[in-house]
Amino acid sequence: MNSEELDIAFKIAVNRVNDHTEPFPADFLLRLYAFYKKATNNYDRPSSRKPIINAFKANALFQVKNISRDEAKQEYINLVSNYFLYRT
Repeated sequence: MNSEELDIAFKIAVNRVNDHTEPFPADFLLRLYAFYKKATNNYDRPSSRKPIINAFKANALFQVKNISRDEAKQEYINLVSNYFLYRT
């Protein structure tokens, strides 16, 4: 997949998540959060009102610190595809 195709697939995956109306599992959301932040070069600190949520988000970001933006996009796409593939 070239860079343009990756960007398109990433945007489709993001829209799919945003359009979904049912709640996602917390661990899934944390992985999505980390890959999204890395893929979009958004290094803002987590800003939840609850310190424990900020800690979980910071940990998720730490876990993806050594991957590239393109790898983060691909992982995000994979997570979304697998999630919806195995839903009943």
